[in-house]
Amino acid sequence: MSSQSIVLLLVAGVLLLPAARATSLVEAWRAAQEHDLEYAAARDAHEAGQARRAQGSALWRPSVSLTGTAGRMSSNTETNGAQFFAPGFGQSNNVAFNTSVNDGNTESWAVTARQPLISRERLAQSRQLDLSADLAELQWREARQSLMLRMAERYFDVALAGESLRVLREQQAAVERALAEVQERFRLGDIPITDTHEATARAQAIKAQVLAAETDLQLKQIAISDMTGLPPQSLQLQIPGPGSVEAEVAALGHWLDEAATSNPSLRMQAANVAVAQQEAAKFRATASPSLDLVAKAGRDHLSGSGDFGPASNTASSGMIGVQLTVPLFTGGYRSAKLEEALGLADKAKDEEARTRQQVALRTRAAWLGLTVGANRVAALSAALQASRARLDATRLGQQVGDRTTLDLLNAENDAASAELNLVQARMGLITERLRLAALAGALDEDQLQAVSIALQSSSEGPGAEAHQQQP
Repeated sequence: MSSQSIVLLLVAGVLLLPAARATSLVEAWRAAQEHDLEYAAARDAHEAGQARRAQGSALWRPSVSLTGTAGRMSSNTETNGAQFFAPGFGQSNNVAFNTSVNDGNTESWAVTARQPLISRERLAQSRQLDLSADLAELQWREARQSLMLRMAERYFDVALAGESLRVLREQQAAVERALAEVQERFRLGDIPITDTHEATARAQAIKAQVLAAETDLQLKQIAISDMTGLPPQSLQLQIPGPGSVEAEVAALGHWLDEAATSNPSLRMQAANVAVAQQEAAKFRATASPSLDLVAKAGRDHLSGSGDFGPASNTASSGMIGVQLTVPLFTGGYRSAKLEEALGLADKAKDEEARTRQQVALRTRAAWLGLTVGANRVAALSAALQASRARLDATRLGQQVGDRTTLDLLNAENDAASAELNLVQARMGLITERLRLAALAGALDEDQLQAVSIALQSSSEGPGAEAHQQQP
């Protein structure tokens, strides 16, 4: 088989390969759930936080402890005034007993069981642990929404960088064609040398822009690859087209109300306030009496030789009852901790108020970004059409001599800028809609799926092939 035939077969094989399918926003999000390190840390924190609920319940369950001791021990006891009675010996009063064990063997064990009955301190601790578990759950939900939003931002960063590179390469090709034409016309004497200088300068400038755009795209591809685990060069991302942007948005008051009640950051701050208040309640309760049900059993044994010969002593005990504990004085520690806890609770309230202001401001900004952004997209779309019409007219005028090469290059640059501005505005509009949903605590996979469907529909529309990204 000739080398020409092999080349033809290879080309045919490449043409028969299916086109690379674009990675949807939902697919990127699902991959990020498995690979994003920040999300993995949030998952671990959530699992750790849920254990606090079990800790709170355990505070009211019985506790059992076993202690054992073995070692060497010396003991000397002296008892006076005892009464002694034994069969066959009668009864004796004022008897003295002395026992002695020198460096003998001792073994002891004890089992203690305790069931809390009444304890304001334990009650505050258990409530605090439950609230901490609720806070961990809120943090987990916020982490999911944060990952969705970060994923969307990086997704569109890469998409915009790829689109910028595509437009710049098209512009570079047009500038190189114009440069070749100018050089040929200069050779024929139709135009002055200044036109060749202008075209050469523009060609070198666009070359530098292409190199910078390639670097920017590579860095952003690596960033999204780190988040998703997807190979950077395999990412084919969707570009929003005319039908990908939903123009309608609910009234500002609706979004402010939703954010005030459901914003994850605001709910987390409210939970922080509750936790801080329970911390103060815990130290207030340390001055309160507590009542426990207590059961104990134990045995002590000592054996060896003493001053009076071999000796041993065994004592067994057992009891069950209630134990009342009344704190009397802690050296000022309790009052100092209470003062600290009250100050931290006030701090948490102030932070909640500040977060409420910030959330309201960010909600207004996102809402305005949507309402103004829709009009901006419409204006930029009209500007793109006008720029393309101007480019066609300038190209025709340059061919007949009414426009200079510089005029043509400027028109091509303006058309490229208008195209990129429109794409960027559409991406910004989608991102603002997702950000507004996140501020209201409503961002979920269904919303990402809706965006992906809209992107897919717009990418399959007329002219969509012009926006196919090349890695």
